[in-house]
Amino acid sequence: MKLIIAVVNDKDAIPLMEDLVESNFQVTKLASTGGFLREGNTTLLIGLEDEAVEQVREILRKNCKSRRKTVTPVAPVGNTMDVSMSYPTEVMVGGATVFVVKVEKWEKI
Repeated sequence: MKLIIAVVNDKDAIPLMEDLVESNFQVTKLASTGGFLREGNTTLLIGLEDEAVEQVREILRKNCKSRRKTVTPVAPVGNTMDVSMSYPTEVMVGGATVFVVKVEKWEKI
């Protein structure tokens, strides 16, 4: 048994969850916030049998695409950096960060 923890862009979450449910995977959605851009993202918890891991990874690849975004960096709280020193920067967003964890025991109560 495995647990996939997937952190995905909010824009990718709904179509991804629809594909997972359509493929008979149960998904738990958690709202989360990224540290670098301080923007919302979605963390999905997916419990599955070992042999289904690659199928879920394919669904993730299909739905979670990287894209470029222009952002203005935000200074950390308490930083005295002059606001005029923040210039728009192009960064890559999206895609997915995926952890596959072995589950020792699973129980539904």
